[in-house]
Amino acid sequence: MKLLADLFLTFTNIGLFTFGGGYAMLSMIEHHCVEQKKWITHDEMMNITVIAESTPGPIAINCATFTGYRQAGLLGALAATLGIVFPSFAIIYIISQFLDHFLEIPLIAHAFQGIKIGAGLLILDAAAVMIQKMPKKLLPRAIMVFSAAAMLMISAFSWNFSSISLMMTAAAVSLCVFLFKDSAPKKGGAAS
Repeated sequence: MKLLADLFLTFTNIGLFTFGGGYAMLSMIEHHCVEQKKWITHDEMMNITVIAESTPGPIAINCATFTGYRQAGLLGALAATLGIVFPSFAIIYIISQFLDHFLEIPLIAHAFQGIKIGAGLLILDAAAVMIQKMPKKLLPRAIMVFSAAAMLMISAFSWNFSSISLMMTAAAVSLCVFLFKDSAPKKGGAAS
């Protein structure tokens, strides 16, 4: 029960104090779950991020669910998921009940402009950490650079190309290179 409560409270803290969506939460999840609590390793965090991005649902919720499951099975997954969802649900519910035009209040509108900048910085921090921990190999770095350039071009020119299609293309390229390397004849091997 203590671990379940810790999972719930940790992810409630992440959900309550992180604005900007799932990508902004990645840096907080990394800090709490990898560095402080040591529930998962950095490599597992990177794998969770990739898997969570390519599966349905918000990335932060998928990361919380996986981390909770790794620590305490199904109940841990439920505790972590509820923890990360509860603050947003409660805040939005309260706002919707009491304020019809919440973002039209000048003070709130200005506060959210600052929050947008902070969220952008959290996303950049999460990206920087992932890039630093990325294997120092040519293929992953080339795929990262190509994908970033492609996304910038797609956004700049408003091309109708899905980010999911870009992820699938990157996965296909990586898989083809892996299969080609795996099937290539080994040097010094015996000929049949």
